[in-house]
Amino acid sequence: MRPARLRSLSAAAALAVAALLATTAPAAQAEPAGALAAPDISLANVKAHLTQLQSIATANGGNRAHGRTGYKASVDYVKAKLDAAGYSTTLQQFTSGGATGYNLIADWPGGDPNQVLMAGSHLDSVTSGAGINDNGSGSAAVLETALAVSRAQFAPDKHLRFAWWGAEELGLVGSKYYVNNLASTERSKLAGYLNFDMIGSPNPGYFVYDDDPVIEQTFKAYYAGLSIPTEIETEGDGRSDHAPFKNAGVPVGGLFSGADYTKTSAQAQKWGGTAGQAFDRCYHSSCDTTSNINDTALDRNSDAVAHAVWTLSAGTVTPPTGTVFSNTADVAVPDNGAAVTSSVAVTGRTGNAPSALKVGVDIRHTYRGDLVVDLLAPDGTAYRLKNSSSSDSADNVITTYTVNASGETANGTWKLQVRDVAAQDTGYINSWQLTF
Repeated sequence: MRPARLRSLSAAAALAVAALLATTAPAAQAEPAGALAAPDISLANVKAHLTQLQSIATANGGNRAHGRTGYKASVDYVKAKLDAAGYSTTLQQFTSGGATGYNLIADWPGGDPNQVLMAGSHLDSVTSGAGINDNGSGSAAVLETALAVSRAQFAPDKHLRFAWWGAEELGLVGSKYYVNNLASTERSKLAGYLNFDMIGSPNPGYFVYDDDPVIEQTFKAYYAGLSIPTEIETEGDGRSDHAPFKNAGVPVGGLFSGADYTKTSAQAQKWGGTAGQAFDRCYHSSCDTTSNINDTALDRNSDAVAHAVWTLSAGTVTPPTGTVFSNTADVAVPDNGAAVTSSVAVTGRTGNAPSALKVGVDIRHTYRGDLVVDLLAPDGTAYRLKNSSSSDSADNVITTYTVNASGETANGTWKLQVRDVAAQDTGYINSWQLTF
């Protein structure tokens, strides 16, 4: 925890300022963290798994392909982690091309056995490389999410099952074998299957499967909360392990950051990266090593894996609704200076704003207690989101507030207003959004 620092504004003066400002606008409440809120998935932990998979490949002829010693060593590594974390693990054997393959299935104790949520990824590489993005990235994120379930002693309503598939690169062999050998009564218990194949591409896009609408909107709402636009995933349609589940009538969804398709100028404009280059120039090549990972994409997508697992394992899940209006342009907040604003133009709505208007804010600041934050309606009415506090020395304001804005016309220019009321610390509005 960061120690409190001496301030140029005395505690008494800060409290007086806070009391004065608190009278200027009606208050809003931060949306409380729900019991099912997912933990942040450690990028360092995910990358540590990738380092282990790279070491395994290096020690086994440079790959982790089906039928090779590197694949079995990868399975053993993942299984050992899960066994130590309290999972019930099963190695399912199959044969392909004259070689023995393995699926690794891990069940977390508890939850409704008649409502099973699965999350999976293929663990094998092609023979030409270590397969760290394809698909160490998905495998490591699913593994770390499973370990986070154990650390949290998570007790969801649905039963959780995780899977690492073999021989995907030979035609989805492992996942097909699993689905085809499930009794019809067991298939009917699958509430959904989430697939994660290549989620750390070095020139990444943010693609969401458009299969089951509840799963799709769960991912889209997560990225909307980060002000990250997404696109429908088309490059991998039918080419990864969700396909056998989908063909069997199981609801499916997932994430993808791109393979050998070329990033367009429009995609580079909204996601960054390099237009005219493949999302992954090392796709199915020997250069798909630990250096072939975009840390930001891997971090965001790993957190999205956990978010979906936590959200969709709840007893009843409905698709997130509402239209999101956002502004991602940075606005500097002067130190101990005048208030600044960032605007969002709301159009195409009818009537008034909702009574539970969601206001998502991302303000980067080195002492958030300095900040007073208001939402300004189109007619200028101010809704207090956050007061200053001389004792709140933490960094950043990244949260969602709920505002009763039912007395305001929805259409028009809404503003986020931020003022820094004390000296010594600086910051900026990173992004914010309204969900109607």
